[in-house]
Amino acid sequence: MKTPTLGIIGTGMVGAGVARRAVAAGLDVILSNTRGPESLGGLVAELGPRARAATPADAAEEADLVLAAVPLNARKQLPIAELVGKTVIDPMNYAVYPGAEIAELDDNELTSSELVQRDLPGARVVKAFHNIGPKQLQSLARPAGAADRTGIPLSSDDPRAKKEVADLLDLLGFDAVDLGSLAESWRSEPNTPLYAVAYTGQPPAGLSIPDAVAWFQNAPGIPIPAARIAELAATTTRGPAGFRF
Repeated sequence: MKTPTLGIIGTGMVGAGVARRAVAAGLDVILSNTRGPESLGGLVAELGPRARAATPADAAEEADLVLAAVPLNARKQLPIAELVGKTVIDPMNYAVYPGAEIAELDDNELTSSELVQRDLPGARVVKAFHNIGPKQLQSLARPAGAADRTGIPLSSDDPRAKKEVADLLDLLGFDAVDLGSLAESWRSEPNTPLYAVAYTGQPPAGLSIPDAVAWFQNAPGIPIPAARIAELAATTTRGPAGFRF
């Protein structure tokens, strides 16, 4: 299997975290953000010779797979033309702020990944990396066949794209758990047992929202096998979409 080059659009916690895991696993990464390649010198230096910086359009065009690690409300700023024909990994989650509500998501008419697919009509969208934190992505990686290997869910309407991302997860040290189509991706979104808590356990009681977020970001991680991921996905029920602020 050819080792893919991973293009990353957006270098916040998710994008940088996936980049670190990818480089550690022996992949080449092309980093990009809206501030320009010159803003990424520090991260490129940290990651070493397997990383380079580019514009979002160039990262999309030159990579084999693309991680669109941007806020959901910035999805229309992605380089749509350059993403035509590409497998695009969607780690976006719906954050509900006053004045930024999306009626189709609030009414559960669509999942957020179906919305992303609609706005990237030529791409093959795969929902993944949205429910595990960057720290746990590093600490829980294991070689294939390890007894304590962790599963990560993915969803897509495209079988070929789903296979490409499953292979990527394997390279990064995780088992892929197929949840089905993008319409089923809510099973691992916020407000379900598979979102964050599956990989960290429950935070201490009484934390404020900022303190709880910080706790999740720094939790060391708890291995969870693919079979348990599949079981939780099958038995969860659909609640309100997104984070409410």
